[in-house]
Amino acid sequence: MSEDTTGTVVLTGAAGGLGRAMARALVESGRRVVLVDRDEGAVSALAAELGAAACAVTLDITDDARVDRLPDLVPEDFRPVAVLINNAGHDIGGRVRFDRGTADDWAGILRTNLLGTMRVTRALLPGMVERDAGHVVTVSSINAVRIVPDMAAYSTSKAGLRMFTETLRGELAETAIRVTEILPGLTRTGIIRTRYRGDEAKTKAYFDQFRMALEPEDVARSVVFALDQPPHVQIAELMILPVNRF
Repeated sequence: MSEDTTGTVVLTGAAGGLGRAMARALVESGRRVVLVDRDEGAVSALAAELGAAACAVTLDITDDARVDRLPDLVPEDFRPVAVLINNAGHDIGGRVRFDRGTADDWAGILRTNLLGTMRVTRALLPGMVERDAGHVVTVSSINAVRIVPDMAAYSTSKAGLRMFTETLRGELAETAIRVTEILPGLTRTGIIRTRYRGDEAKTKAYFDQFRMALEPEDVARSVVFALDQPPHVQIAELMILPVNRF
């Protein structure tokens, strides 16, 4: 039995819709989870719901100094970290033509989605390399491989994650560490609400234009599937779409 099955999972963006679904699925699969999120109240409540198999770490992945200390923030009894799931991300201010959005919004998206993810991975990967065991799972997006107008910053961040993940896989090819990219299509999570800064009308209108969307649990099952493979099997990438999308 591999560490992926028995060890601790660090999950970023744990308090969001997709993060909560993953956290519950991971605990149900018998794993212990370190829930990482910048929303202290929400992540603490989720940890309390999940019980002894989970603990909460309040962390904004754009806080470079605190991210660098992440290995020390993981409680002793939750070490070592067997799996990192990079799930934190946002599209605040997105879905607008590039020249009409603000430079600050675009920079914020890249800072969290790409640079923050890279820094979290850099903080935890050395421990995996030292043990020659581990699994890095990064939640990318269909936007990483398909052009979507009015989503330049978000798509650039996800395309960057794709190249980062593929390069990491190549660099670690002589180790036992697995690297997986998850590419979901449209999913009913809070990212759309935060994109529009809480505007419920815009959020509803966005989803109403599509006949179907994935649920967070659909993506969570796919992540557990990737983790559950035998140690010699690496799910390099997994694209998940609603049946009416292509």
